[in-house]
Amino acid sequence: MLAEAVRPIEVLLVEDDEGDVLMTREALAEGKVLNHLHVVGDGVDALAFLRRSGAYADATRPDLVLLDLNLPKRDGRQVLQDIKGDDDLRRIPVVVLTTSEAEEDVLRSYDLHANAYVTKPVDFERFVDVIRQIDEFFISVVRLPGR
Repeated sequence: MLAEAVRPIEVLLVEDDEGDVLMTREALAEGKVLNHLHVVGDGVDALAFLRRSGAYADATRPDLVLLDLNLPKRDGRQVLQDIKGDDDLRRIPVVVLTTSEAEEDVLRSYDLHANAYVTKPVDFERFVDVIRQIDEFFISVVRLPGR
């Protein structure tokens, strides 16, 4: 019996810090499941990517969004509100991945229907471990819409 081909998981990382982008790439590359990581550096591009507009007209719909809160052009909180307020996008799981430990950011993110809130560790090995755990949970444990 032939094994069913598994479609790679499409992950959209919305992050403006190149160091965090590189660490996330490394962590996902070593994961158990094949991921296609797409990266945008600001909130305006995130929404264009998700809505497949402009330069992102041919973008693949992500299965998971990793969203920083502190972004240029359009804040991550606004992006989260836009995603969860859009009938076509609201079912895409969004993990807020940020340096902010402020309780108001945690509460606001969950009020805006974030699927998880994760504070980025500053230590490289711990950061990679956290990304792997997110990957394993959302890819191996959770059933994603449309999969």
